[in-house]
Amino acid sequence: MANNTDESLLYGRLVVYHSVDCSKLTEKADVEPAINNGYCSRCQNKISSKWRLQMGGQYCWHCSNMGRLTTNDFLVTIKEPNDFIPNDNPCTWKGKLTPLQQMVSDDQIKALRDGKSHLTYAVTSAGKTEMLFPMLTLAIKQGKRIAIVAPRVDVIIELKIRIEAAFNIPFVVLYGGTDDEYKYTQLVLATTHQLMKFKQAFDVIVLDEADAFPYSENQMLIKSVNRALKKTGIIFYLTATLNVSLKKMIKRKQVLLSMLPLRFHGQPLPNFCVKRITKWREKLPKRVINQMINLRDKKIKFLVFVPEVKDVTIVMDQLKSITTKLKILGTYAADETRLEKVQAMRENSIDGLITTTILERGVTFLGIDVLILGGDELVFSTTTLIQIAGRCGRSIDRPTGLVRIYVQEKTKQLIDAISEIHYLNSLGKTL
Repeated sequence: MANNTDESLLYGRLVVYHSVDCSKLTEKADVEPAINNGYCSRCQNKISSKWRLQMGGQYCWHCSNMGRLTTNDFLVTIKEPNDFIPNDNPCTWKGKLTPLQQMVSDDQIKALRDGKSHLTYAVTSAGKTEMLFPMLTLAIKQGKRIAIVAPRVDVIIELKIRIEAAFNIPFVVLYGGTDDEYKYTQLVLATTHQLMKFKQAFDVIVLDEADAFPYSENQMLIKSVNRALKKTGIIFYLTATLNVSLKKMIKRKQVLLSMLPLRFHGQPLPNFCVKRITKWREKLPKRVINQMINLRDKKIKFLVFVPEVKDVTIVMDQLKSITTKLKILGTYAADETRLEKVQAMRENSIDGLITTTILERGVTFLGIDVLILGGDELVFSTTTLIQIAGRCGRSIDRPTGLVRIYVQEKTKQLIDAISEIHYLNSLGKTL
């Protein structure tokens, strides 16, 4: 990067310089070697002795997909100054929270005022994003810098749509392949990987889907989120399923806790309808195909979850050879056209989407049903199954839905997921 960079691009950010002319840098700039004492200054991982350059020196393989760092490079930053134009009316959302949602929102506002990190544990489709709006509004008015982050691109794109509709404030959206060019803004939406490029930049970080892969249990990403937070900053964790780490944080009282086991429309989370099938990879049972055609005839869009990437092609090929009645696409994490296919599903231009667990969470399709093939395979953990069930019933017009899971046998994960959904729904009835 050139040495005549706009100073604001360095605020709270680790910017790569391939050479540094200190005479051209402001005295406010802090410069550190990209690789220092055998560690990468960006991703904070140890550099292997195998990662050597031909001309001498080393590089970091861990974060090389964000641009390779070598022992010849430097990271430059300027302390975050919170240099924003005051905004006394940032929120344009005209919706209204339910009394239960308002209680959670009030807890979040209190956490902000008290400077305490907070965890919102709410069933899928409880309205976690909307409950944040009052807290975000106050933080913006207070001149705080905010990052809303999530482990997956699909979640960030969904959040972009909602934030854009609800707030009158400039923001930048950062993820691998984004069209947005970085600029200095009070609000940032990003995948958790992108926080490797920040240092003590944010007063508030909202971490959505806090239990999701690849963030969950990934020490590199956890360290990056914590480093991007100011020493006086706080984190708002959002989740529909608690993993071990989050449970430990609650037990150790590292976070305040709010819980909401009721969906925004008051209807229960759909539970699983279990059907037994065998050898579906060799030949899709007729009743599975008929189920898809029946949904199409009823004008109900659907997702079909499969265990592995190769299964997307297996199912797609079988459907093409058997019927022309279905307009269906398939996708997975490395699919370069995934975002376009997800948009086609949103726009109802296809009947359904065959997908891996990449779409298990954070994506809203209104009024759909869900089918799961091979639901007894290991990839379908208890939390994954609960998240998948949450894809159904996400609209007031159709607050219920079918979650049909095809298995050879009931696994412990499935039994636990059924039990957890039943428990959350029973709690919801008492509210």
